Amino acid sequence: MKGLIRIVVAVAILFLVAFWQMYFSSRPPLTTHPATLAGDGSTVDYCDLPKLDGSGKQAADIPKGNTPGCGYRHFPLPILAECTEPLPPGAADIRGLWLGVEGGHTGHVERVEQCSRRVVVTSSGLIHDAGPNSTLGENSNDTEGGVLFTIGEKEYCPRTSASMVWNNGVLDFHVFGWGPVVVRRYLDGDQLIWEYADGSITRMNRICTLPEDQKIPTPRGRRYSFF
Repeated sequence: MKGLIRIVVAVAILFLVAFWQMYFSSRPPLTTHPATLAGDGSTVDYCDLPKLDGSGKQAADIPKGNTPGCGYRHFPLPILAECTEPLPPGAADIRGLWLGVEGGHTGHVERVEQCSRRVVVTSSGLIHDAGPNSTLGENSNDTEGGVLFTIGEKEYCPRTSASMVWNNGVLDFHVFGWGPVVVRRYLDGDQLIWEYADGSITRMNRICTLPEDQKIPTPRGRRYSFF
């Protein structure tokens, strides 16, 4: 009986430590360029993609993009607009704006940017950026819109980190950079397939402009308020 109690106490302590680390540890520094966040990404034609011919900036020249606070308030400008470094071998070109049309997350809209090994996914108030950059490590280092707590005027949302690794044309997201694959993205004909950690599979079509209802993001997850 005492052994069981020790196990329960140990698990509870580990849970509390993990919960504190996720929600109450220091937030990652915001390194997204201020002009990028201030700009209006809804005005961009996402079918007019940059030519990756090496004539402009390299991926490592551009600061990492990450989520401001618990989510951006309007759709920002592209992070890699000035980057023209070619894609590496084994990487599929999945750049553009995508709309979920079938499967678990119909209506979901996301922007995918690529330059060299760097990939940036912007959607639902979040900016996930992984790969070579000028300010932080290669893993994404930002916040997630999942379960969000509001205590008074202050918001608390979970930290998140992942690597994005190309595996024969499939983009695998490894949690923390070393953990299991939690998300996969890959092309199937003209569609982008998004396999999410909840087991859902969403098929997405390419679109050129941001839908009107996506200009102000609707974060995924739940919100809880206290006090």
